Amino acid sequence: MTRLKGRVTLATVAGTAGVSVATVSKVLNGRSDVSPVTRARVQEVLEKHGYVGRRPEPARRDTIELFYQGVVNAYSVEVIQGVVEAGQAAGVDVVLNSRPKHPPIGTTTGTTNGARHAGTGRAARWIRELIASGRRAAIGLTSELTDADLAALARARVPLVVIDPANTPEPEVTSVGSTNFAGGTAAAQHLLSLGHRRIAYVGGQPTSGCNRARMSGFRSAMDAVGATVPPEYIWLSDFLYDDGVAGGSAMLDLRDPPTAIFAGSDEVALGILEAARARGLRVPEDLSVVGYDDTEVARLASPPLTTVRQPLREMGAVALRTALQLAAGEQVASHHVELATSLIVRGSAAPHELSSVAVS
Repeated sequence: MTRLKGRVTLATVAGTAGVSVATVSKVLNGRSDVSPVTRARVQEVLEKHGYVGRRPEPARRDTIELFYQGVVNAYSVEVIQGVVEAGQAAGVDVVLNSRPKHPPIGTTTGTTNGARHAGTGRAARWIRELIASGRRAAIGLTSELTDADLAALARARVPLVVIDPANTPEPEVTSVGSTNFAGGTAAAQHLLSLGHRRIAYVGGQPTSGCNRARMSGFRSAMDAVGATVPPEYIWLSDFLYDDGVAGGSAMLDLRDPPTAIFAGSDEVALGILEAARARGLRVPEDLSVVGYDDTEVARLASPPLTTVRQPLREMGAVALRTALQLAAGEQVASHHVELATSLIVRGSAAPHELSSVAVS
């Protein structure tokens, strides 16, 4: 099927599918009086040509779509709570939705063009659902957005705000995060102040913007005192507990293991605690650990985690208020907002006796 050029209208979709405009309208509105065969043919044309339609008039009570990819964890629960509380204060409903991660290019059809068209179809279908539901705006939580997603949202004029995007957003995409570079710097400086020099980092995916910023801050603090970070002292996977177990195990099984580990999230830090326990190591006597986020699990850990606090609920609240500003056609002060981080000292990091480790 050849992709149509120019603006795709209801009439062009109907003509391509060989049905009436009324039938296309019924499919778009989810009516049941359309045969499965006809519905499938119309859906194929809609997805192929990225048709998203027009925005309906907003519902009496505004709704915001909050979508995420992956699993809901301690970090996302805090952010979601912030979005919901801000929504209640603003008199809008927040609808939570999960979106599957995008497959790599080529996995859908075996060709780059085929995968791109498939991605365009998925994006258009998602936006049609947002429009049909009357969403005022969309908030993405640590989600990876493709060019097709962004183009479909722009065509439909659905405002978007992303919290800690999984990939580096385009400059025009509005996002909310925290001072991740400063947070990474603070974590490393705290461990350095305790006498540690063999410090490792176990964090999230290499493509994650927040992960790169935390790791850059960590490296900057290490470089400032001349402390080297060997390649084997960096482990990048994801921000979940199992990643902490795997990364911590890899670090602690090295011939020259680190005396301290900076974890890219509190859940990763908990996994590192388990890896240490399984090897008979005590925290913080044998290994110091610093987490990131300051979620509830940081306070409940044994020992309680020293961690970098992100104002997670406030990040969610700022995202909600910003989304409503964009939906109202208002200008926002900045396309990227960073809220301040702070170091919370508890019991998982202790001074290190520097025996044979050189101090700069």
